[in-house]
Order: sequence, then structure tokens, then C-alpha cells
Amino acid sequence: MNPLDLLARWTVPFLLAFIPLYGYLRGVDVYGAFIDGGREGLSLAIRILPYIVSIFVAIGLFRASGALELATHYLRPLLGPLGIPPEILPLMIIRPLSGNGALALTTELLHRWGPDSYVGRLASVITGSTDTTFYILSLYFGSVGVTRSRHALAAGLIADGVGFLAAALVVRWLFGS
Repeated sequence: MNPLDLLARWTVPFLLAFIPLYGYLRGVDVYGAFIDGGREGLSLAIRILPYIVSIFVAIGLFRASGALELATHYLRPLLGPLGIPPEILPLMIIRPLSGNGALALTTELLHRWGPDSYVGRLASVITGSTDTTFYILSLYFGSVGVTRSRHALAAGLIADGVGFLAAALVVRWLFGS
């Protein structure tokens, strides 16, 4: 067996055994910390659930209204020469808005086109290399009291556009189209 395969196979079980054992040896109440973490995770899931539902409803409305097909139709001549298939356009629209929505779209693209397809690879790289600009502006700037974001929105959207183009170039360069 390849040493890298062996490492990949045993890393997660090792960490699952090592971390609680290390905590126990340091005198941490491991079970109590596990229960507290589960409680916080459940609380977080309940807090973000309305946002996830709203994004899915918005995406569904965007698709059902025909706006997605219209945008895809008009942007196809622009995206084609850049190496971006029209199937990726919904992901490019949703990614600056919501990481969870983008992850759902990426999962859908992977199920439909396969993880080894050009669309699957490009969707994966876009999801991993771009950020949720609007989420960052609203949550992080709001949490520290920034009221005038100045050029942050423009800079974030330009960075997203550059990330989309770079993802297309890198995927085409590494895997072909």
C-alpha cells in the first residue's frame, strides 16, 4: 500500500483517538467538553437555519422564474471564451452571497456532472478559492461596528471575479477542458 494512502486512511481515526486521550491526560472533562460542543453546534445550527432556508428559497425562485436561464443565455457568449461553462453561472452568482448555498450548488453540480468532470472540478475550485463577500461585509463589519465599508464591496466583488477567472485558468491548465 502506498504510504500516502496509509496516512490518509489512518489520520482521522488517529485524531479521533488521540485528541480525547490527550485531553483526558491533561485533566480535561472530555465528556463534558463533548456535550458542551454538541450543545453549541446545535444552537448554531438553529440560528443559521433561517438563512439557509431563505437562500434555498431565493435560489429556487431564481431558477423557477426563468431568470437563471435568461442570465445564462445572455452571459454564455462572455463566459465561453473564458472557459467557464454556463452550468457554473448559478454558483458564481450565489457564491458571494452564501457559502452554504454555494456548497449546495457545488454538491448538485458534482452529483449531476461528476467530480472528475471539468464542471465538477471548476465548481470545486471556485467554492474553495472564492469567498462570501456579502456575508463577510454584513456579519464581520457589523460585529465590529464598521458602518462605512467604503470600497470593501467593490474590492470583494472584484476579488471574486478574479477568483472565478483564475479557477477556470488553473483547472483548464491542470486538467484540460
